[in-house]
Amino acid sequence: MKFKNGDMDQILLNFLAKYIQLSEEEKNAIIDVAFFTSFKKGTILLKEGQLSKDSYFVVKGCIRCYYIVDGEEKTTAFYSDGESLTPPSALTRKPSEYYISCLEDSVLSAGDAEPDEELFKKFPKLEKLCRILSEDLHSKSQIAFDNFKISSPEQRYLHLLETRPDLVQRIPQYYLASYLGITPQSLSRMRNRLVKKVS
Repeated sequence: MKFKNGDMDQILLNFLAKYIQLSEEEKNAIIDVAFFTSFKKGTILLKEGQLSKDSYFVVKGCIRCYYIVDGEEKTTAFYSDGESLTPPSALTRKPSEYYISCLEDSVLSAGDAEPDEELFKKFPKLEKLCRILSEDLHSKSQIAFDNFKISSPEQRYLHLLETRPDLVQRIPQYYLASYLGITPQSLSRMRNRLVKKVS
């Protein structure tokens, strides 16, 4: 069910303020089109082969992207509070190659990734904002992918600890291991080894 919430509007505006300064009129235009939806843990937002036109902003909670290869889930990314995600299929209008699901009960703002021409005509700065967001997201995804390719599971884990310690605490070990490309048992051994190094 879609709903409006002033506090959540502010979280969204605070996120956008990192990228561009908006006038009150521009902020109000964004708030007018921003609706929030609650999703239960385990909800699949997008399936492989499905067409989607939605971008997502995570107000609260955590969502996961993953492929299914030979019946096994391969996690590629996590998005949590204050992060945005635009699936490539929303821009290419081609069937999705992967799944997106909620790891926790989540509140998301979901909107059409296609530009709103009327809104852009009235508020040209919003078009610039969409372009900046898209470029930033693409750049971060590319850097993350490049780092992932050349790093070992232990390096990936340490990087996650350094950059997103909250995720290490809140993500079930099975999904964390899947993201690192190792088994849960290997992750347990690695964690024990790293604890011994520190102590």
